[in-house]
Amino acid sequence: MRINRKAASVFAVIGAGALALTGCTSGGEGGEGGSGGDSAIISTNGNEPQNPLIPTNTTEVGGGKIVTSIFAGLVSYTAEGEIENEVAESIESEDSQNWTVTLEDGWEFTDGTPVTASSFVDAWNWGANPVNAQGAAYFFDNIEGYTPAPTEEGAELPDAPEMSGLVVEDDLTFTVALTAPEADWPLRLGYSAYSPLPEVAFEDMEAFGENPVGNGPYMLDGEGAWEHDVAIDLVTNPDYDGVRKPVNDGLRIVFYATQDAAYADVQGGNLDVLDAVPDSAFETYEDEFGDRAVNQPAAIFQGVNIPQYLEHWTGEEGKLRRAAISMAINRDEVTEIIFQGTRTPATDFTSPVIDGYSDDLEGAEVLEYNPDEAKRLWAEADAIAPYGDTVFDISYNADGGHQAWVDATTQSIANTLGINAQGKAYPTFAEALGDRENQALTGATRAGWQADYPSLYNFLAPNYLTGAGSNYEGYSSEEFDSLIREGSTAPTVEEATELYQQAQEVLLEDLPTIPLWYSNVNGVSAETVDNVVFGWDSVPLYHQITKG
Repeated sequence: MRINRKAASVFAVIGAGALALTGCTSGGEGGEGGSGGDSAIISTNGNEPQNPLIPTNTTEVGGGKIVTSIFAGLVSYTAEGEIENEVAESIESEDSQNWTVTLEDGWEFTDGTPVTASSFVDAWNWGANPVNAQGAAYFFDNIEGYTPAPTEEGAELPDAPEMSGLVVEDDLTFTVALTAPEADWPLRLGYSAYSPLPEVAFEDMEAFGENPVGNGPYMLDGEGAWEHDVAIDLVTNPDYDGVRKPVNDGLRIVFYATQDAAYADVQGGNLDVLDAVPDSAFETYEDEFGDRAVNQPAAIFQGVNIPQYLEHWTGEEGKLRRAAISMAINRDEVTEIIFQGTRTPATDFTSPVIDGYSDDLEGAEVLEYNPDEAKRLWAEADAIAPYGDTVFDISYNADGGHQAWVDATTQSIANTLGINAQGKAYPTFAEALGDRENQALTGATRAGWQADYPSLYNFLAPNYLTGAGSNYEGYSSEEFDSLIREGSTAPTVEEATELYQQAQEVLLEDLPTIPLWYSNVNGVSAETVDNVVFGWDSVPLYHQITKG
């Protein structure tokens, strides 16, 4: 198959339209958000990245916004979720298993070095090598010669050889041999893990992550551009000539402690674009901002994970308790009262904007509010091992605006099951995710997922495959793994979808995640900017925003 410069609709798997915000352009006085007078720097909200800005180790939204702005991969995504070539001139295969990638000539990193086939191959090999312990390493597991990290606790990480499936043919050409045919393989290549890296990155990767050199539409605004826990300043890359050519001068991404603070700034004209309205404003923001407000479906899933390393949550007892907790949550009430209709109760583990989403999976009744059945299951679990006075807590990051729904959800659980249930706040997302990664949670945890690329596979494999990078709670099921592997190599999209849905029915039995609801993108923009468009994944297309 060939991917041309135009959007390749053959690989488009969603039908969600662009989410557009329009508004009058005005000057405005600059404030703490960095809106700043006549400057064409776009200010927006964000979170302090969890890790240094290395593409293969940036697996959360805060860092993802930045990495996708400063790096350009083989392809990028349109607002509708279609792919179009960026650095790639063509991506071709006759059998969907052996691919030839040809790059456009003339691409450079911001240090002046050329982007070559080796820039991709070396970056992918480094990211996949277990010794480098990259969170997105599993994105390369379908390439011949990939070596997975050992799953045994305390096992030494092997320093794997380069993947045999990656071969540099010349400066602008490399080939990729997959372990099995994947007709939609190019669809995933817009994810940041597949970014190229310059040679300087491999001299000191940690230092590089603090001051990365990319090839994308934006670049860091010199030394000190990233002020940790405060903001990061990006300016346009003057040598970038790809499909995401900025029409502004740069971005200031401000790391707010609370969404309410960010909302106050956009109300006052001190922040240009906000992509997450606080729940305190759900009832009023559309009336206040008019056509500069948006409430549209996006590829975002929200759930609660309960680590199986905790007492009472393993084996048959844990399975009964997870089902009981799920049936004790009144999703309809929470989404109506707390979220004012900006969320939809979940019926699967993906998103309604993804092709293959289902609302009639076998076993989905476990996601319905059923207090009598919840009590019965909890009592059955107590017969195995009494829960007693153990507190059930749900951890969340306070900088993400989650307190209201966590309080409502734990109250629903407490009222139904007669247990002590409460929220546990972490100041930042990075701190909350750190305890998840280190298996230091004392109870359940908020577990959201914003799609990396538009497919069912991307919702399922990274979170639930044995040893996957975002499978922080250590779920493992041979049956699930087998169905996902089989689906990823299915000859047709229809066959793959059927297998992925069967895999979700396994998840409904085990409940490694308790699905809660799907999120809309609820965003607003100030009168300081125009041409604000939110993409299929809820992230604004920053390069299209105008100001001045």
